[in-house]
Amino acid sequence: MLYGYNGRTLLVDLTRRTSRWQKLDADVLRRFIGGTGLGAHLLYEHCPPGAKPLSPDNPLIFVTSPLVGSRLTTSSKFAVLTKSPLTGFIGDSLSSSFMATELKKTGCDALIITGRSEYPCLLSIDDGEVDFLDANDLIGLSTSQTERSVKERLGHRRRVACIGPAGENLVRFASITNDGGRQAARTGPGAVMGSKNLKAIAVKGTQSVPVYDYDALNKIGSDLTRRSLGPATEKYRTLGTMANVSVFNSLGTLPTRNFQQSTFDGAEGVSAEQFHESNFVKNAHCANCTIGCEKILVTSDSGEKATGRMEYESAYALGPLVGVADGNTVIRASTLCDELGMDTISVGATIAWAMECFERGILTVKDTRGIDLRFGSGEDLVKCIRFIAERRGLGDLLAEGSLRASRIVAQGTDVWAMQVKGLEMPGYEPRSLKTMALGLAVSTRGACHNRSSAYEADFSSRVNRLEVDDERGRITAEGEDFSAVLDSLIWCKFLRKAFRDLYEESAEIYQRITGWDMTADELRLAGERINNLKKAFNVREGWTRKDDTLPQRVFDETLPTGVVEGVGLSRADLDMMVAGYYRARGWNKDGTIPEGKIRELELEDVIQGEKIDFKPVLGD
Repeated sequence: MLYGYNGRTLLVDLTRRTSRWQKLDADVLRRFIGGTGLGAHLLYEHCPPGAKPLSPDNPLIFVTSPLVGSRLTTSSKFAVLTKSPLTGFIGDSLSSSFMATELKKTGCDALIITGRSEYPCLLSIDDGEVDFLDANDLIGLSTSQTERSVKERLGHRRRVACIGPAGENLVRFASITNDGGRQAARTGPGAVMGSKNLKAIAVKGTQSVPVYDYDALNKIGSDLTRRSLGPATEKYRTLGTMANVSVFNSLGTLPTRNFQQSTFDGAEGVSAEQFHESNFVKNAHCANCTIGCEKILVTSDSGEKATGRMEYESAYALGPLVGVADGNTVIRASTLCDELGMDTISVGATIAWAMECFERGILTVKDTRGIDLRFGSGEDLVKCIRFIAERRGLGDLLAEGSLRASRIVAQGTDVWAMQVKGLEMPGYEPRSLKTMALGLAVSTRGACHNRSSAYEADFSSRVNRLEVDDERGRITAEGEDFSAVLDSLIWCKFLRKAFRDLYEESAEIYQRITGWDMTADELRLAGERINNLKKAFNVREGWTRKDDTLPQRVFDETLPTGVVEGVGLSRADLDMMVAGYYRARGWNKDGTIPEGKIRELELEDVIQGEKIDFKPVLGD
């Protein structure tokens, strides 16, 4: 008997309109845990080498974990994995919601969707029974309208994941929205869902997954809940991640006007303090979460009313990065991205690239169809967001993301396309955060702050954030493996500091849920195994050493003003840190994985060694 897992996946073929169950071996579950780990294994298995991201062959995979359904705090999360239409490499996103628990109650640990429906489709999964319903009436609806319409049609007990107009129009950074506006956004899974002509997924389940030792787990859970309300999470419970705006601005690490500066003279207008004073409505909680980090804000000016969630990355990308200092505009822009179904980071960074092109005279009013794309133009920022989702005018170019857009426009604009591997950069200035610089460069999913949390070392006493050294490679690799365990079990990262020892405590929790022996060392090894498998997928899809780098601007320009004036990062310094990272990983000098490491991590039965030539295309 299995505990904590269903032990099977549900495979859905939209082309043939068929579904079938496939067994998951216990050995696979133990080695890859769940979440992004199990998802990486399933993606490697089900994505044909060289598959185009927007082709029917590219699978869209939703994965739960052994913790889902346990009612442990912050454990109701799921992962979405696919081959990213932005990067051509592994794409993985996480979302916290009741969608995770409902999916698990249908009887599967993972849902794997392939093919392409001949008509707009609403996929209904009711206790494992699959129906392919017509969704023509949902086309063009926003994400909230779609969820509401599906529930009115199928019943309010359903949990819904859907795309907005951006996903329908194959915007490469489109998100998947679920459970009242929560997003699986980074790397463009919504575009893959749109390419399958799949507008929405409605899920309802009643099947329970037994836990091996309920009494012990409940005792552990009560203690963890108590710690989740302690000092380790105070920041998230009070001002939320938006507090980073003021802190980063004071440290000279707040990317501004497309990374041309690292401080923003209008930071106060988009700070957590100002939002709480002028726009705060309430705190919100994800499913089974005791922290309540989400801040619901409402506009307070005379313009069109908007209410939505706000966190640091959205505030940064739609505020300082594009030079907008008006909090109401940032709320309006962020809420619009959620309704249209787009990743706020990629939206802001791509528009920031276009703004710089406009101010340099490379894009003109004729190109932008009357939109004034100067930095700080908030009203036109909102217009541009709509254009992108509709692929209208300039929006058709920007919907490709900053990398592809810069290749189309050319004229040297790739220098200020602030992306890594095609994924736009989050709100951390790499020139003044050297460990973060390495983490961004080597991350398998592109410019990502969440797959290593490398910035934590820079903000600690462990290193000097303004200098480089050989230790950054080991620190980054350890951070990636730690994050892989969090994202596979799945824990919310905001809970991480509430653990006395994540590996020891998680190993015990895993045993109490599954009944399988697990040690802290085995979990550490699982984190390393998962990151190596992600890297192996990228190598298979054409990754080379040159992909582990940063935008040219980082190397060409030092920071111009503020507390870190004159600080920069040379290509030689980054190369030195990357080499140290490869050594810490036990990889070859070119960043590939040696056969001995593959055997050590018990991956030889997964990795076949095939490799294709990855040539990024401008119209996939």
